[in-house]
Amino acid sequence: MKPDTHPNYQPVVFQDLSSDFSFLTRSTMTSDETIKWEDGQEYPLIKVDISSHSHPFYTGKQKTLDVGGRVDKFRRRYAASKQPAADAE
Repeated sequence: MKPDTHPNYQPVVFQDLSSDFSFLTRSTMTSDETIKWEDGQEYPLIKVDISSHSHPFYTGKQKTLDVGGRVDKFRRRYAASKQPAADAE
């Protein structure tokens, strides 16, 4: 491999800001902020808004939309708007 072609792949701590959950992994991302991890070493800290710990899909707190109700409501409104035009003829 050519030198200085690939970014530095290093241990990094990702911190989920919404749930205060952190995990140590390897990444090419860098940061000026550091954090002292459980093993006593300091690692770059990357702050993220959402992770698997707080994402609704992974936590099981996903909201389900009532699509059938919306379709029925639309059809009722659309049918009501068609009625006066049919009576006018």
